[in-house]
Amino acid sequence: MKLYSTKREAAEVTLKEAVFKGLPEDNGLYMLEQIPALPSSFFDKLPNLSFQEIAFEVANALIGRVVPADELKVIVEDAINFPAPAVKVEENLYSLELFHGPTLAFKDFGARFMSRLMGYFLSEGETLHILVATSGDTGSAVAQGFFNVPGIKVTILYPKGKVSHIQEQQLTTNGGNVEALEIDGTFDDCQRMVKQAFLDKELSEALNLSSANSINISRLIPQSFYYFNAYAQLKKEGKDKVVFCVPSGNFGNLCGGLIAHTMGLPVEKFVAATNDNHIVPTYLETGKFEPKPSVSTLSNAMDVGNPSNFPRMTELFGNSYESVTEHIVGKHYSDEEVKVVINEVQKATGYVMCPHTAIAYMGARDYLKESGSDAAGVFLSTAHPVKFHDIVSPIIGEEIDIPARLKEIVDREKQAVNLPADYEALKAHLMSVTV
Repeated sequence: MKLYSTKREAAEVTLKEAVFKGLPEDNGLYMLEQIPALPSSFFDKLPNLSFQEIAFEVANALIGRVVPADELKVIVEDAINFPAPAVKVEENLYSLELFHGPTLAFKDFGARFMSRLMGYFLSEGETLHILVATSGDTGSAVAQGFFNVPGIKVTILYPKGKVSHIQEQQLTTNGGNVEALEIDGTFDDCQRMVKQAFLDKELSEALNLSSANSINISRLIPQSFYYFNAYAQLKKEGKDKVVFCVPSGNFGNLCGGLIAHTMGLPVEKFVAATNDNHIVPTYLETGKFEPKPSVSTLSNAMDVGNPSNFPRMTELFGNSYESVTEHIVGKHYSDEEVKVVINEVQKATGYVMCPHTAIAYMGARDYLKESGSDAAGVFLSTAHPVKFHDIVSPIIGEEIDIPARLKEIVDREKQAVNLPADYEALKAHLMSVTV
């Protein structure tokens, strides 16, 4: 089993090499050489399988040639040990709740699977340094997923003042093998600095760097699992036509769905919904991909002006614009629209959404209305609304109950190192740190 770079200028690598390196030397993105189609027998039995059974079947099809089935089953059962229910909110509109993991965000799926896969590949005595940029939830999921994993140190870069208080507490209060760097800049600055670090041969080799961002292929594999699981839940209700609306920033989550579709999952359409950072929706409308500096919004995890996974998204369709737009439509919404819909849905149904989920809801609702489709609209709920209680509570006029697992971290002491948005400053800091 080999993986190649989307730029096709770097050598093909093994899964272990791709997982540990994160980024090819040519600054492309690793892709699986083959994405197998699952047999019809799998889809016939899908409604009767548990989430963990579904996850194992999909993972085994993708990487079973590299990781033995018994080892892979242990990885899946340990990583995917919480549900992802499809909750009916309105007639034909379902919220796929991906926030039932340890940090109450969908990124728990990728971080937990990746940490356990890396643990499987890590040789005795070998050390690894995870370097990751976050616009919010990636950092907290990675901090939790890798906390106290032997032989692995984690450094998280996040933009100062641009993540919620609870997100910041989740990624800055672990200590131990997890360090947070508070960058005076935007998420795009953080992402740029991380990419520079991976392309810096001296630093990468000195620290044995690896990435935990959605650029790492091991993050995308588990993100395909819950699309199959959502379809299984809907099929039990007699619904076999589905539209998925994905709130999108770096587009790793959407790529997980596209991988599932490539493996045979029947999806009528994917809706890529963004905030005012609408680089990809604009591309889908015009054919022009024009990255721009990101702007701050209420849905901060989606404040991305140059989506990292865009090359993967187009690669899955042979880099054909016509094929991409046949399967994906784009929507984008303002902060004002987000506020209005959070309030309206809560008043009408009692369902409370975070800003990212609200954007996904609007994308699914509007696509079904405009297309006249009778498919079930599934919008991905990527974070528990309590993670944005400072935004959501004033909108709905009610306090949101804080789950016990979050209460304990709210008053912990923040531990973060402040750095400028300058790569040389990051390199100097990292070179002074040992695993």
